[in-house]
Amino acid sequence: MLQQGTVLLVDDETMVRKATEQWLRLSGFEVISCSAAEAALVHLQPGFAGVLVTDVRMPGMDGMALMQEALARVPGMPVVLVTGHGDIDMATQAMREGAYDFIEKPFVPERLVATVQRACDKRRLMLENDRLQHNLASQSGIDARLIGLSPAIARLKQEILLLASIDTNVIIYGETGTGKELVAQCLHEFSNRHSHHFVPVNCGAIPESLIESELFGHEAGAFTGAMKKRIGKFEYADGGTFFFDEIESMPPHLQIKLLRTLQEGVIERLGGNSPIAVNLRVVAAAKVDLRVEEGFREDLYYRLNVSQLHIPALRDRSDDIPLLFEYYVERCARQHEREPRRITDLERRTLLRYSWPGNVRELKNIALRFALDARVQLADLLFPAITPMQASRSLSSGSGAQQAGSGLQGQLSTQPLGVQVGAFEAEVIRQSLQRHAGSIKAVMDELDLPRRTLNQKMTRYGINRSDFVQAGCED
Repeated sequence: MLQQGTVLLVDDETMVRKATEQWLRLSGFEVISCSAAEAALVHLQPGFAGVLVTDVRMPGMDGMALMQEALARVPGMPVVLVTGHGDIDMATQAMREGAYDFIEKPFVPERLVATVQRACDKRRLMLENDRLQHNLASQSGIDARLIGLSPAIARLKQEILLLASIDTNVIIYGETGTGKELVAQCLHEFSNRHSHHFVPVNCGAIPESLIESELFGHEAGAFTGAMKKRIGKFEYADGGTFFFDEIESMPPHLQIKLLRTLQEGVIERLGGNSPIAVNLRVVAAAKVDLRVEEGFREDLYYRLNVSQLHIPALRDRSDDIPLLFEYYVERCARQHEREPRRITDLERRTLLRYSWPGNVRELKNIALRFALDARVQLADLLFPAITPMQASRSLSSGSGAQQAGSGLQGQLSTQPLGVQVGAFEAEVIRQSLQRHAGSIKAVMDELDLPRRTLNQKMTRYGINRSDFVQAGCED
């Protein structure tokens, strides 16, 4: 049977402990069984990869004291408390102090297994994230520049290192926010040109009346206001790498001059007559296929298109999303001398549910807001509360994920209406549970739902109350 995880089980009642141990083993868990808290402490050493399931009422050290000691030794380890009916207040207090969940006696074995499974999944994710963060801290070279371990980003890194060693022009394709300039910088930094300048220019950001002077420079008196000679960006980049972002926005007349520069390796300043030799590697970035882009010269395309790189969208490298998010959260915290916020397994799933239309740039901005304001909930940043009328408009618009930054609307693609309505309904319930820290009663009141109906919907959508329980939640 597939190993589901390791459980440190503590209960002073022999029959209960043995029955629970047997049930967990039959469900695929490795079980370490102890009759007393003091015996369990031997196993609770830094790096312990399992979860703790402990009874509360025990002679000697009780379950509450064991939990506190366990969390001090193994921070973040999920602790599941098994309580009698009269211990609910105590269990609620334990949730405030860091317990993962509690189960009331007598319990249904299936419920215990489900809770322990979620706890083991959380522990596995935490350990994996810690491992990845440790790897990031020890990485150098391109691994330290391009964060990610997914197959898609691993292929991109290999292609960059290969092209960096070949002194050719390159076109980089990618959606907005995928990091085209960063990839261009990597091409420069790992090439033989790294000791010279990397010069980026956004063709869509410079006014057309100024771009020619910016690129080629000018002689004194070349035009009104040109009081002295100015060296342009092409000259400044001599020997290095010139990066054109949004090159599809370049005016047609400038495309002709750029083509001549690439063909002959010379420029002329505005108002000048002497050709100036420049040695450049040109890297261009575009969001569209330049080969079929109306208004883009075919001969310039072929001059640039010696090699190509395609940057995957963030949604196509979803394995990297939690890693990237925590990387930016921790970096922001260090810059502002703050303790970094750790994300929960629920928040990790929330990150993966979002479509990220703005790619890494959007993720970075969300991470900064999350890191700097402890009051901000991740679900509220990604899925802002919307009214039923707004949701109706979103469902009927047919635009789906085409609209960047549209929150829930961005998640609604061309799916059947029933699927879209179900997705909206599930998200409304999750947001309500998040706002009310898992209080079923408060959610029932807010959504005007009978308990049975709410339970049915939560079961249908795979929503677990324990994922939302926070301090002060009592039903």
